[in-house]
Amino acid sequence: MSRPQKRSLTLRGHRTSVSLEDEFWQAFRDIAAESGQPINVLAAEIDAARGADSGLASAIRLFVLRHHRT
Repeated sequence: MSRPQKRSLTLRGHRTSVSLEDEFWQAFRDIAAESGQPINVLAAEIDAARGADSGLASAIRLFVLRHHRT
């Protein structure tokens, strides 16, 4: 597994970054493409649904994991 790298996203008009491993980033991009959504839209949905105690990178990793389990 690769080391996390900073990736840039735009959430509701604001730039932010998340640190994700290449494998999680690619899986996240694949899920966005499968669903026909831009990656920033999917990231904004995940961001809105996550709890206050969870970081965005962790929320994306869990989203990818749940997606592949179902």
